[in-house]
Amino acid sequence: MTEGTTGGCPVLPSHGRMRPLGLAQVSITGGFWGARQAVNATATLAHCESWMERLGWLANFDRVADGTTGPGRPGWPFSDSEVYKLLEALSWEAGRTGDPDAEAAIERLTARVARAQDPDGYINTCFGHGGQQPRYSDLEDGHELYNIGHLLQAAVARLRTSGEDDLVRVARRAADHVCHTFGPDGLTKICGHPEIEVGLAEFGRALGDERYIEQARLFLDRRGHGTLKDIPLGRAYFQDDIPIRQAEVWRGHAVRALYLSAAAVDVAVERGDDELLRAVERQWERSVARRTYITGGMGSRHQDEGFGEDWELPPDRAYCETCAGVASIMVSWRLFLATGDVRYSDLIERTLYNVIAASPSPDGRAFFYANPLHQRTPGRPTDPDEVSPRAEAGVRAAWFDVSCCPTNVARTLAGLQGYLATTDDDGLQIHQYAPGEIRAELPGGRQVAVDVETGYPETGTVRVRVAADTTGPWTLTLRVPAWAAGATLTDEGRTREVAPGTAEITRTFRAGDVIVLDLPMEPRFTWPDPRIDAVRGCVAVERGPEVLCVESHDLPGAAGLDALVIDPSPGLRAEPGGARGRALLPAQPDRSWPYPVRHPAHPAAPAGDAGWFDVSLRPYHSWARRGPSGMRIWLPVSTPAEPRRSRGDSDVIMVSSG
Repeated sequence: MTEGTTGGCPVLPSHGRMRPLGLAQVSITGGFWGARQAVNATATLAHCESWMERLGWLANFDRVADGTTGPGRPGWPFSDSEVYKLLEALSWEAGRTGDPDAEAAIERLTARVARAQDPDGYINTCFGHGGQQPRYSDLEDGHELYNIGHLLQAAVARLRTSGEDDLVRVARRAADHVCHTFGPDGLTKICGHPEIEVGLAEFGRALGDERYIEQARLFLDRRGHGTLKDIPLGRAYFQDDIPIRQAEVWRGHAVRALYLSAAAVDVAVERGDDELLRAVERQWERSVARRTYITGGMGSRHQDEGFGEDWELPPDRAYCETCAGVASIMVSWRLFLATGDVRYSDLIERTLYNVIAASPSPDGRAFFYANPLHQRTPGRPTDPDEVSPRAEAGVRAAWFDVSCCPTNVARTLAGLQGYLATTDDDGLQIHQYAPGEIRAELPGGRQVAVDVETGYPETGTVRVRVAADTTGPWTLTLRVPAWAAGATLTDEGRTREVAPGTAEITRTFRAGDVIVLDLPMEPRFTWPDPRIDAVRGCVAVERGPEVLCVESHDLPGAAGLDALVIDPSPGLRAEPGGARGRALLPAQPDRSWPYPVRHPAHPAAPAGDAGWFDVSLRPYHSWARRGPSGMRIWLPVSTPAEPRRSRGDSDVIMVSSG
């Protein structure tokens, strides 16, 4: 029995603290995210399909169907997954808007994929056919199961927005093949890149088929026992070094670690496995406190696209892959639904505004793959008709040799309203703020309808207008971000201060009632934990949910960023969308040896304050939009300063001083 088109959201647990609302209940009607959804729909989706057609990644399916495969297949072994992620994005988009072009693209791509499926359900364009390696002969790097996992997630999107169709039937046959091949009596193997697990778990939920959830559990329990071959990067790269129940922190390849953790939460919830859920909570706790950038980005090493050790967070060598940002949101949302802890929604907000929003260009046709926090020299302009061979450029590229990030951004934006609001037995909760409409049903059949009016994050005012009367009292809960000390809530003419966490109102609401949440949007200084060596003696600036940065475009003359220092003592001045601070670019001539015996004092202002200037700080997500530029988030301070510290294990994304 399937759940049909109910839900309409990427994650729909069978039970838990919170019930997510989906595309049928939540719409984004404009603002910051509405504009990005529109660009995603009108430009990015077609852009992705065009590049996959041009490079032959779509034709790979035709060659399998026609029996013309051979050793010259274009693309990496995981290029099939980009087609599936595009299908997922198109499915959310068609479900969100009913766009006939999205529907036509789904039918067009599904037909080509379906023709390539083998009679037993196996589907892959790189293995198992003429002139290719045998099936499952390279589980470390072949990505066969990884690809199928993304196919299953695309099918979930289609099933929950449209119902069962050819794409869902292709996915069902593929899932049955996986269960037959790798089930209790099959191969006791795992894939080098986790993803099949989260695909199986959600597909099982969507179809109401326990077999798929059980197969996800089997894969989870097999991992961490040295099943895969050892490699120079170590088995941690594959998450095959430690069983997930025993791990204390995320390590190895960041996307692999996060996809696996998302699956673990799914299985833990469906099986009532508190030990497994606690394990992922423990790993999130330490990884966010010690291995996560101020942007919410994860992954500090380029060599393995992976996590570093505790406190290893260099800004200029930050990797912070866009896909890791997508995967971080996947984990945090599942943990929130299971526990109701608003810390997870805080991290989702931070990651959305400072990783996901940073990747695409305003026209939706170029992307950041990696998201460093310090660009020392401007990157070279990219050719919109070229494939970027690297992920490290200081400008957005139209496409990449490994182009997982554009399609990951596309599917996240298309289904974004599935992460905005929930209900529970008591009422409605709003977690992320965007102009929109929410229509939901509470237990007992009570209907609630509210409209959200806001210019967030440009402004901090969020108005929730009740659109219909309800019978009896219910609770409206609004998230107050961790950074929002001094926020106020106004209801029925009374204003009160609300602390970070949640603000709740319980009463009988009537059509026309307005509740106003005012979040303080003054720019603020944020200080790093002193154990982060790479940014000791520096300060960052934030405004609302946005991390700000300085770009070389905004420095006087041809000055570079290397010598820039900021004076925190005068504070910050707000300017539209950002802030202004007091900065200095002291002359720093080269010496014959860059390590003097005596460390020079912090640069002081010349007489009469000559040399100091006001520098603009802009949202990090907008950097490099004016052309190649240098950029930095962490700014050396001009005088020693003692930041205020939070209690407990200091967390770089939460510690701030204003």
